[in-house]
Amino acid sequence: MAMFGNTAKQWRDANPSLDGNIRDHATLHQLIVLSNIESLNAEMIKRGMVRED
Repeated sequence: MAMFGNTAKQWRDANPSLDGNIRDHATLHQLIVLSNIESLNAEMIKRGMVRED
């Protein structure tokens, strides 16, 4: 949600003619940012950090 502005289901519903998932149609820049977010998330999990709501 944070990266693309909608959920995977919302994206599929809005783009029924496109094959694959949202990542298959992301730009290189979006994929790099997503990779960095995933790496940061993994590091925070490794350190035992908890999410604050």
